[in-house]
Amino acid sequence: MNGSPSPDQLTRPMVDPFGRTIRYLRVSVTDRCDLRCFYCMSEDMTFLPKKDLLTLEELDRLCSAFIAKGVRKIRLTGGEPLVRRNVMSLVRSLSRHLGSGALDELTLTTNGSQLARFATELRDCGVRRVNVSLDTLDAQKFCAITRWGDLDKVLAGIEAARDAGLAVKINAVALKNMNEEEIPALMEWAHGKDMALTLIEVMPMGDIGEGRIDQYVPLSLLRARLAQHYTLTDLDEDTGGPARYVRVAETGGKLGFITPMTHNFCESCNRVRITCTGTLHTCLGHEDASDLRKPLRASPDDDLLSATIDRAIGLKPKGHDFIIDRRHNRPSVSRHMSVTGG
Repeated sequence: MNGSPSPDQLTRPMVDPFGRTIRYLRVSVTDRCDLRCFYCMSEDMTFLPKKDLLTLEELDRLCSAFIAKGVRKIRLTGGEPLVRRNVMSLVRSLSRHLGSGALDELTLTTNGSQLARFATELRDCGVRRVNVSLDTLDAQKFCAITRWGDLDKVLAGIEAARDAGLAVKINAVALKNMNEEEIPALMEWAHGKDMALTLIEVMPMGDIGEGRIDQYVPLSLLRARLAQHYTLTDLDEDTGGPARYVRVAETGGKLGFITPMTHNFCESCNRVRITCTGTLHTCLGHEDASDLRKPLRASPDDDLLSATIDRAIGLKPKGHDFIIDRRHNRPSVSRHMSVTGG
């Protein structure tokens, strides 16, 4: 007897202490981004040295270990995932799990800046839909929010994705005194192109050099404003993520709300996150962290890795409590969203 786990242990489903089976893995492939959205990053970010990052081959092995343990959906994130050098080799490699039926969906969240280059290749690798982060259709506001972004480049990326046959969902962070009045126009634009729109509350993650309270607008307020002009019908729909959706009768489109501040979305959470350094976070709103890089590199097989994953899932908290600290103006979680994975 060598004390190694049985094959059953390596493929045992991941069930947390509250009976939630983990089926969804979000993987940050880089902390770098070609934009500097002011609610996400400080302008002068210090990025991780390359030596700290997992290689693309290690990310593939890590994802494959989670697939063996029951993950059915993988979302690649960043930072901006498409700025990582040779990232499409990872996408192509992971697509083998789509072909085998072990994985139901491989997708990504992107700022859209590189989509025109990669949309067709993403489709050819089995990606069927992407989320694009876009907070405004006003070029000047877009430049202000992203600090130097080019709106036309993002819009061209969205059209390239649609032309390639990818379904596109738009994610917009609601920003006080910045884009909150523009939400109806953004929604009608998205729905007019058969794209769903999801609104997201500002999350207090990482020091960005300014106060969150100056950015935060509760989505309950925005929904009430929309309901004065549109007919919103709640949908009993689970897409595997944290959004709650409504159907907008006047546009025929779907509108989602992600509300980490006003109403957490934890009761059915089936998600965990891996950073580009191989750190596993079982909850977005906690400082919990499990190092998967060490067991990954300690052995060519997945015994230690699987055992470490199991221990981490066994400590997954019931839920988060994001707080915008009005007294000290500190983020609830010290790590930036770009490090954790959006």
